[in-house]
Amino acid sequence: MIDSPPPATPVRPPVIERPAAHQVSYGLVEGRAASGTRRVVVRVDGRVVRELRLLGGTTFSVDVPLPPRETRVRVETIDSKGRRAGRTVGHVFGLPKAARPRLRPLRLDAGLQREVLGLAQRYPGTAAVYVENLATGAGAAWNARARFPAASTLKLAIAVTVLARLDGPPAFRTPVDRLLRAMLIPSDNDAANRLLVMLGGSTSGGGALVNAAMRSLGLERTEMYGGYILGTSLEPPTREVAARGVPLRVDAEPSWGAGKATTALDLARLFRALWLRSGGLGPLGPRSGVSPAEARYLLYVLAHGIDRRKLGRRLAGSGVVLMHKAGWVDAARHDAGLIAWRGGIYVAAVMTFRPSGAGVRADVLAGTIADAALRRFRG
Repeated sequence: MIDSPPPATPVRPPVIERPAAHQVSYGLVEGRAASGTRRVVVRVDGRVVRELRLLGGTTFSVDVPLPPRETRVRVETIDSKGRRAGRTVGHVFGLPKAARPRLRPLRLDAGLQREVLGLAQRYPGTAAVYVENLATGAGAAWNARARFPAASTLKLAIAVTVLARLDGPPAFRTPVDRLLRAMLIPSDNDAANRLLVMLGGSTSGGGALVNAAMRSLGLERTEMYGGYILGTSLEPPTREVAARGVPLRVDAEPSWGAGKATTALDLARLFRALWLRSGGLGPLGPRSGVSPAEARYLLYVLAHGIDRRKLGRRLAGSGVVLMHKAGWVDAARHDAGLIAWRGGIYVAAVMTFRPSGAGVRADVLAGTIADAALRRFRG
């Protein structure tokens, strides 16, 4: 009887550390290959986009271009005998390399400031605007510190506070993942209330924790109803901000009574902090409890928002990614978020209030501001 040869040892597939499923990615592919690997091939939606040689090591790190949408990233390894192994990560939302987090000081864009001022003052009610090119620091603002009824915009603050108490991003379709998606994508109020109760035992207890988390980020004019109520006094701009000319002040503040409140500046700062944390930078540091992976998960969820009638009104079909959270009540309509395009990323927050009803003109204002900023930043 002739003995059959022993079965060949299977080739161990690579370990992909980044990107991860259900997260945004700026195109960085990192991981570890099996010992003896000679080449690494990266495919995006089946197409080869990068190929590199491994000379003695097992770790790899490579930049790849990703389309601005959901995509699949596959890493294949080839050893000295030509044997292949691979692993695929699906549900990766591609962002441009130019949108990677970085720290830039804020400075006035005089041309954009004139345009923002004209647009905001033509709205037949009270408006507030904050826009900043996060890649360069160029920005503009009007009435950015005025408090408005926050409506659903503060659901982002709830999400950040929830993630700070988790150990990593929630797995897909787990209860917390379902609640976060329901709260942020269709803006479900019941999901928001359940997450507040999960945080603090009641909606008011959860609201107090959200307030504390926002204070730790310096958002002093943001208030979840059920916590303590802030006064109307204003903290002056820092010398650095004042010297750079961006008018971060109150020009006209609506009156509506008690309830959830925030400002265009606070919303923009929260989105900016989330974006910075996705790259391991900014005020949402390790002590906040929010990891870079959790920030990338949250940006992924925000990229699937379904209300594109405000900031996204004029961005359809232009290869632009909108990661945002809108909010509205009868008298107020708001939208705030991050807008990424091939050349970079900016944050925009537009808030409106009109006692007789904010109306469609509020949505048009948000869309016009986002479009004007994109045109300006594209040069």
